[in-house]
Amino acid sequence: MLINAQSLDLVYSGFKTVYTDAYLAAPTHSDKVAMTVPSSGRDETYGWIGQFPQLREWIGPRHVHGLSAHSFKIVNRDFESTVSVHRNDIMDDRLGVFKPSFAEMGHLARNHPEELIFGLLADGFESQCYDGQSFFDADHPQKDGKVSVSNMQTGTGAPWYLLDTSRSVRPLIWQEREGYQFQAKTSAGDDNVFMNNEFLYGVNARVNAGFGLWQLAFASKAELTPANYAAARAAMMNFRSDDGRILGINPTTLVVPPTLESAALHVVNTETSDGGGSNPWKGTAELIVTPFVV
Repeated sequence: MLINAQSLDLVYSGFKTVYTDAYLAAPTHSDKVAMTVPSSGRDETYGWIGQFPQLREWIGPRHVHGLSAHSFKIVNRDFESTVSVHRNDIMDDRLGVFKPSFAEMGHLARNHPEELIFGLLADGFESQCYDGQSFFDADHPQKDGKVSVSNMQTGTGAPWYLLDTSRSVRPLIWQEREGYQFQAKTSAGDDNVFMNNEFLYGVNARVNAGFGLWQLAFASKAELTPANYAAARAAMMNFRSDDGRILGINPTTLVVPPTLESAALHVVNTETSDGGGSNPWKGTAELIVTPFVV
């Protein structure tokens, strides 16, 4: 192949097509549990986190909810993945050898939000959310600290998670300053070409994930059984706002690691319960199995 600007553009287009096809084909679940928020700067502060401006009977003047009582900042992070292709390989028309690498790059880029978002669930027992407590904690303060609320079950097993993803607000936040972009450095004057006789192709993004409302999530390290699943659902449905009103939480999604897939299918997918009779929990939650919560 003759190496010139036109042929290099064709090579770039070919690699980008392979990358894009794999990116679009990769299965994902993160958009089901996280709300996407565009970012316009270095970071974003979520002053509305923790506020539930529910309707009230209008008697007297309006009751204005201040959306800065709680705040939570998510700082954007830079990510990249880069590969090199030797000039001789392009000249010798060996492009097919590299297509699997670009396909894998696209697949991994598409799965990167999965790693960050579901990884937050795994970190939720230790990482703080807007109220200063761990996202999954037994002592979330409410009513000016006079009441403590738990959104977790203790235990020693692999954790599983029950989420309400039915609302516009989600338990997790996906913040995007710059989406995943495929780029190349192939100009004759680029240092990598001049010094190393290599062309560089890569993907970069400026994104991050963070915690949303803990009231929309529940975690358990207890055994995943119908009884514990029922208790988790009941606890979530009883969550209240600071003024004591029921929030109307509706658990819709069960997230488990691969080690708990069989137990999860037994709870939410089987027709019959142990000992006979219909399974009352069948279909009560969409099941997501992901290794990123380990």
